Amino acid sequence: MAEKNWHVGGTPLIAVQAVVCLAGAVTPARAFALSDSSAPGDLTKLDPNVVWEALIAVIVVCSFLAAIALWIHSSLRQTRRLQLRRNAFISSAMNNLNQGVVMTDAQSRVIFCNDRYLEIYGLSRSDIRASMNGRELLELRRRRGVLGGASNDEFYENAASPNGLITELPDGRAILVKFFVLPNGGSVATHLDVSEQRKLSRQLASTKQFLESVLDHVPACVAAKSMEDGCYIFANSAYERFWGLSRDFAVGRNARELFAPGSASSIEAADQAALNSPDGQYRNEFEVDRAGARRMVASIRIVVRNESNKPEFLLIVFEDITDRRSLSQELESTKKFLELVVDNIPVALIVEQVKDGRYLLANRSAETILNRRREETTGLTASDIFNPKEARLIIARDEAAIKKRGMITEEHPISTKDGLRLFLTRRAIVLNDAGEPQYLIKTHEDVTDRRQTESRMAHMAYHDGLTDLPNRAAFLQALTQMIEACEGTGEEFAVLCVDLDGLKEVNDVFGHALGDKLLIEVAHRLQDSARGGVVARLSGDEFGLIIDGKQPEAGLALARQIGEAVAREFQIDGRPVRAGITTGMSVFPHNGTDGASLLANAGAALFRAKQKSRGTISLYQPEMDQQIRDRRVLHQDLSMAVKNGELSLAFQPQGAAGHSVAESEIIGFEALARWQHPVRGQVSPAEFIPIAEESGLIVEMGEWILREACREAASWPKPLQVAVNLSPAQFMHGDVVGLVHSILIETGLAPGRLELEITEGVLIEDFDRGLALLRRLKALGVRISMDDFGSGYSSLSYLQAFPFDKIKIDRAFIINLGRNPQSAAIVRAVIDLGHGLDMSIIAEGVETVDQLAFLAKEGCDGVQGYLLGKPLPIGKYAGLVGRAEAMELALKTG
Repeated sequence: MAEKNWHVGGTPLIAVQAVVCLAGAVTPARAFALSDSSAPGDLTKLDPNVVWEALIAVIVVCSFLAAIALWIHSSLRQTRRLQLRRNAFISSAMNNLNQGVVMTDAQSRVIFCNDRYLEIYGLSRSDIRASMNGRELLELRRRRGVLGGASNDEFYENAASPNGLITELPDGRAILVKFFVLPNGGSVATHLDVSEQRKLSRQLASTKQFLESVLDHVPACVAAKSMEDGCYIFANSAYERFWGLSRDFAVGRNARELFAPGSASSIEAADQAALNSPDGQYRNEFEVDRAGARRMVASIRIVVRNESNKPEFLLIVFEDITDRRSLSQELESTKKFLELVVDNIPVALIVEQVKDGRYLLANRSAETILNRRREETTGLTASDIFNPKEARLIIARDEAAIKKRGMITEEHPISTKDGLRLFLTRRAIVLNDAGEPQYLIKTHEDVTDRRQTESRMAHMAYHDGLTDLPNRAAFLQALTQMIEACEGTGEEFAVLCVDLDGLKEVNDVFGHALGDKLLIEVAHRLQDSARGGVVARLSGDEFGLIIDGKQPEAGLALARQIGEAVAREFQIDGRPVRAGITTGMSVFPHNGTDGASLLANAGAALFRAKQKSRGTISLYQPEMDQQIRDRRVLHQDLSMAVKNGELSLAFQPQGAAGHSVAESEIIGFEALARWQHPVRGQVSPAEFIPIAEESGLIVEMGEWILREACREAASWPKPLQVAVNLSPAQFMHGDVVGLVHSILIETGLAPGRLELEITEGVLIEDFDRGLALLRRLKALGVRISMDDFGSGYSSLSYLQAFPFDKIKIDRAFIINLGRNPQSAAIVRAVIDLGHGLDMSIIAEGVETVDQLAFLAKEGCDGVQGYLLGKPLPIGKYAGLVGRAEAMELALKTG
C-alpha cells in the first residue's frame, strides 16, 4: 500500500520541483541576456554573478530533465507490474475453469488455451507451438484421434450453432464445443465434458419412458394437468379409450376445450376442491357426458407441489363406475333370481334355526319330504310335522350335526306319496359372528334312480356290454379268488384263452351287426359247455375260461368240447354261419402262481396255436416264455424309441414311369420308419411294425413319422411329393383329421404335396366312419392313395365309394412280371381300372429294367423300387430334392 501511495504522490512532487527549477533558471538567463546586450562578444567582461547564475540555471534544467526521466521510468515499471498481476489473475482463473478454453486473434493464431483444454484432449503445452492457428490445432487433434469424424468446416459450422457440437471421444466421453467469433475478428471456443450429463439425460429419458409405459398399461384412467393454465400434460391409454380422444389431441388443451360444458364444470369443480384440500387429495363421484351418454366416474385428485411448496401439477385417476352403480339393482334382481332358483332346484332344501329347532325356510322340492305345503312349515318344528318316531330320529341326527359342527352325509329311505324312496341327506351348520351354531341347513336328494343306475354301471364295469359275460377285469378277479382258494391245497385249475376264428370274415361279408350276434351266440355255447365255470370275454374275439379238476386233462377236454360246440353251424337272421376256435391253455400252479402270469401264459400258448394252425389247442410250454419275453421286451423298447430318438426316416424315391431309369423323372418320396436299437442294432420294420400295430404304439409312432416327414419335405427346395403310411389304428383312435391339419400348419407343408397311403383295413374296420374320415382328409387338400392293392380283399366297392387319387399295385404282382402271364394280366387290368376311374397308378417293387419298360408301355403313371433307389436317409438324395448338384440315378440291385 505504501508503494501504491508513493506512486500516487510522487508524480505531482516532481512536477512542482520542475516548475521551481524552471523559475530559477529563467532569472539568471534573463540577467545574462541583459548583460549580453550591453557588451556582446566580450565574455571577459561578464559579471561573475551572472556566470554563476547561468551555471546554476544549467544545473536546474538538467535536474528537471532528470526528474522527468525518473518519473517516466517509475510509471512504466508500475504499469508493467499491474499488467503482470492482471495476466496472472486471468491465467489462473482461466486454468481453473471446468471448461477447456481456446482463444485466437484476428489472424486465427492461437493466443491462449487453458489447462483444462489440454487435459480434455490429452495434449501438453509443448504440443501448442508458437503462432499455431486454429486449423492446425484441429489437425493436431485429428492426428491424436480426439477430433471425431467432422471436417474442419463442419466443425466450425456446427460448433458455432446455438446447440454447439458434441464430439464423441474414443474413451466414450462426450465433449460439447461452442465457438464464438469476437468483434475484433478473434474467436473463443469452449470445450465442456458433458458425458455425465448425457448419461443422466439418457437415464432420465429411460425412466420417463418406463413410467409412461407403466401408466399406459394401468387399467384406470390416468391424466395430469398443469396448475398454471389447467391444460392437460399427460393422458394414458385408458383415458383415451374412455373419452374417445387421442392423447395428442388432449395434451395442451383444458377441460373447456375438450368436454361438454356440464362435464367441464364438474371437472373444474373437482380440481378446485383438490387444491383447497388440506392434504392435497380429493375423492369424489360425479357424472360426465361421454358421446351423448351420462357416465358416473369415481376420481381421486392429488396435488403435486414443487420445492417451494407451490402447486405444480394435478394428478387425476378415475374409473367408470356406472355399471357398479347399477349393481344394487342387479343384486336385487339376483336375489329374486336366486330365490326362484332355490325354489325350483330338484333337491329338497330346509333351513332350521338351531336355538329352537324351528323351520325358517323350505323350498318346493321339500314338500315331498314334509308331506305338506312349504308355507305351512314355517315356524314349526320336526315334532310338529312328523310322527313321533320319525321326529325323534330326525332331531337326533340334527343334534349330531350341530354337535359336530361339520357336514354329516347319510343315505336312508323316506316314505313319500310315491312310496319308499332312497334319499341322500346332507346336514351343514352355519355359525354366527360369535362362532356359535345359528342355522342348520339340510338338503335331501332323491338318489333312488341314481343308485339303480350306479348298480347297472357297476355291473357294466365288470361285464361285457354285448355278451353280458364278465370282462377282463372280472376275469382277473375270479383268477385271484381261485388262486387264493387253491393255494397250498395241491388243487389245480386251467386257464383257457379262446380265439374266435372267422369273425373278421363274417364282419366283412355280412356286416358288423351280424358279427355281434355271432359273438352273443358263441358266448351262450361257451357258457353251456363250461357248465358253471367262469367264462369271460377278454377282447373283441377272445374269450377266457377257468376250469378246475385234474389238469391238463380237464382243461384239454373242455377245450375240445367247446371247439365242437362252436364248430356247429349257427343260424343267424336266417343265414347259416360257421366259425371255429383256437385255444391256448395254462395250468395253476405249474405255469404261474398269479392271475396275470396265468393269463399271459395262456395267451402265449394261444399265440403258438395260431402260428401252427387255426382250430388247434396248445398247452403252455416253458420255452414259449422266451419268445413272448422277447416280444414284450421289444414292445417296451419300442415304447421308448420315439422319446429316445431311436426312430429315423428313410426315403425311397418315386418316379414317373419311363422306358428307362434316365427317363423316369423323380416326382416324390415315400417316408419309411427305421429303428436303430441301442443294443440290437437295426431292427427290421417287419419285426417292430406288427408289435406297434398290436400294442397301439402305432398311433404315437405314426404321429411322429407324419410330423417328421412333413417337416423334412417342407425344407426341400424342390416341391416334390412325400408319401406317408397311415395305420387303421390311427383312424380308430384319436382325431386323425385334426392331427394332419395341425401338422400341415405347424410344418408349413403345402397340403397338395402330402400323400397319405392307407390300406383297405381302414374301411374294413368301420366302413362308414372310415369313409367319412377319408372325405374330411381329402377336403384338406391332401392326396389319398390305396396301398397294397391286390394283396387283401381289394373290394371294388371301396374304389366306387371313395375317389382315391392313386392306386398302389402290390409288389407281389410286379415281381412276377415277365415270368407269370397272370401277373402281367392283373397289372394291366389294374392300370386300366384305375385310369377308368380317373385314378393314377403307381407300382412298387420295381427292380429290373424289363419291369420298368413293361409298366411304361402299359401306361403306368409311377414306379417305386430298388431300380430307382433304396430307402435311404434323405441326405443321400440331396441332389434330387434340390440341395446339391443333380445326381445321376444308377441301377441298384439290392
